[in-house]
Amino acid sequence: MNIILLSGGSGKRLWPLSNNVRSKQFIKIFKKPNKNDYESMIQRVYKQIKLIDKDANITIATSKSQVSAIRNQIGANASISVEPCRRDTFPAIVLATAYLTDVKNLDKEEPIVVCPVDAYVEQSYFYALSELSSQVTKNEANLVLMGIKPTYPSEMYGYILPNTFEKVSFVSSFKEKPDLNAAKTYIRKGALWNGGVFAYKAKYLLNIAKQLIGFCSYDKLYATYNSLPSLSFDYAVVEKEKKIQVINYNGLWKDIGTWNTLTDVMEEDFIGNVKLCDDCSNVHVINTLDLPVLAMGLHDVIISASPDGILVSDKVQSINIKPYVDKIHQQAMFAEKSWGSFHVLDVESESLTIKVILNPGQSMNYHSHDRRNEVWSVISGKGRTIVDGMEQPIKAGDVITIQCGCRHTVIAETELKLIEIQIGKDISVEDKHKFELED
Repeated sequence: MNIILLSGGSGKRLWPLSNNVRSKQFIKIFKKPNKNDYESMIQRVYKQIKLIDKDANITIATSKSQVSAIRNQIGANASISVEPCRRDTFPAIVLATAYLTDVKNLDKEEPIVVCPVDAYVEQSYFYALSELSSQVTKNEANLVLMGIKPTYPSEMYGYILPNTFEKVSFVSSFKEKPDLNAAKTYIRKGALWNGGVFAYKAKYLLNIAKQLIGFCSYDKLYATYNSLPSLSFDYAVVEKEKKIQVINYNGLWKDIGTWNTLTDVMEEDFIGNVKLCDDCSNVHVINTLDLPVLAMGLHDVIISASPDGILVSDKVQSINIKPYVDKIHQQAMFAEKSWGSFHVLDVESESLTIKVILNPGQSMNYHSHDRRNEVWSVISGKGRTIVDGMEQPIKAGDVITIQCGCRHTVIAETELKLIEIQIGKDISVEDKHKFELED
């Protein structure tokens, strides 16, 4: 199979575990089988696809801000189509499709399956993805959708009305997110949820892109991406296509978009350093801090603690979190990078203190800053630093001082933990120049 996984999101509905550089799909909350360890949505879905098709050609379509986290969790060789800026689902899917054909040399007659990365599903879902891919090759329809059998009349999803009740059917019409009564009516008529999962041949979508946005090649599209209109795939393609089919999927499918739905699929009542007293009921706690969290006498409550903040919320009310998080203006206090992770410990007007963990064999970019000095204190592990071309070994207890303008990097031989102190009047993530490291 050729699969495009859509990895987007602004990181607000699952605050404080998610932030502007760490969206919900990177939060490790699913317990690995037979292990006392956890994996994220993206790791879980990626693994599930490979169990069904070990040779699956998986490309993750995402924004620049998520690339480091993807490489950290999936691996340095992950195939990634990077959006230069956000332009909604149609441009993103066209860019990923062009990446497959122009960069990865995929034949334009090949089918491509597109699905979001953040659904909670069982293995039958991935067999259904394979069915979508196979159905496209029959040339009965230009676009084949997955229709999910509704479990309740929801106002959160769009609905697909098939012509028949058969497993594969042509589509009669689409209905956008309805009110409750309309949803009940649609379900009685055999409507299916639209989960944003579909398949097409590469040449089909690229021909539409040529008509709508003047597509001619991946390189040209990438170079002019910021000038493209923001178009949803549903509006640009699905609602206009006449030759369209739907495959009925009747297995487990949960859209994990809110705290309430996420806790529904948690295997445990709490994760982390938590004491949950017996008088609590329907309470879930996720604590990523070193400090303990104690919950007593609570009912129907979510508690989440992270370096970015603490949430205590009634489960039903948790769906209304976004407008409140919009008013919180704070830099990301934790993020995963391709080389490891960082955790901001202290923020002052002219300094920033960070705990940095580099994975074995990994290194930062060779870079410099114009407006800040840095001090690195090694707290554990072994590695090497390179400062303005001069290399030296480092170990626990060593201190490295880096003046602004100096080119520098650190290379981990074992897991390497540092305390990095940034000192300056204008500390900013934009104050960074990258360089090639000479041999």
